[in-house]
Amino acid sequence: MNYSNIQAIDAHGHYGRYVHENTLVEEFSSGNAELVARRAQLCGVEWSVLSPLAGLLPRGRITDVVPANEAAFREVPAIRGLLQYVIVNPLQPKTYEQARRMLQAPWCVGIKIHPEEHDYQIEDHGEELFSFFEEIGAPVMTHSGCPNSRPADFVPFANRHPGARVLLAHLGNGAGDNGRVDLQVRAIQAAKHGNLWVDTSSARSILPGLVEWAVKEIGAERLLFGSDTPLYHVAMQRTRIEAAEITPMAKRLIFRDNARKFFNLDRLPAGGVFSP
Repeated sequence: MNYSNIQAIDAHGHYGRYVHENTLVEEFSSGNAELVARRAQLCGVEWSVLSPLAGLLPRGRITDVVPANEAAFREVPAIRGLLQYVIVNPLQPKTYEQARRMLQAPWCVGIKIHPEEHDYQIEDHGEELFSFFEEIGAPVMTHSGCPNSRPADFVPFANRHPGARVLLAHLGNGAGDNGRVDLQVRAIQAAKHGNLWVDTSSARSILPGLVEWAVKEIGAERLLFGSDTPLYHVAMQRTRIEAAEITPMAKRLIFRDNARKFFNLDRLPAGGVFSP
């Protein structure tokens, strides 16, 4: 596969063991930080923003997020091309102070929340979370499209907190609403302050026309490239955008320019390596 010369930024990645009842699915969907970085580099991804799976899984259990964040804080900057999301779980208040500290480091570029894995409804904790997002000023990425994280449920909080900047994961995911594919796009359209975005890290993105339709509806400026690596193969996700029937400028925005602005990445070192 020949990729364009755009050095992409993957706004949605993980590393570690994917806990699953099926041993083959667990094997195939797991990957350490070195593997994730190597796969990204092979298909022209300059930076991958990761959260540790150890801080998210198993689903529905009170995973201790704090040590997983601490491990990522040590491990991520040691590997070329990797950046960190610090996970915030409103059920574990210590993660708020952890986020304040870690976001001071240049490799920790955003906050990750996951209402599904941590088993809370965004409706119940949205005010608390969005107040924190607005106060701290860091970009946020959240799972979306499942029962605890319906895209429309983020809109009232985004409208009350214009300083919060939130990336809804999984374009086309509508597991919480009978498989609808338009939920993230409709939420972005309903956000009064332009402070919601969506990433392309969904199995639904392979539907012919979905990416193209989203670009027409909300503009390429609202989409960020995401792979959900290692759960999905990053090269496959990149190929979908490469082959999309959109303009070269739209592809550049999705692959790179939007993420540089969203995460404020102009301050990062050339070559993807942090000094020890």
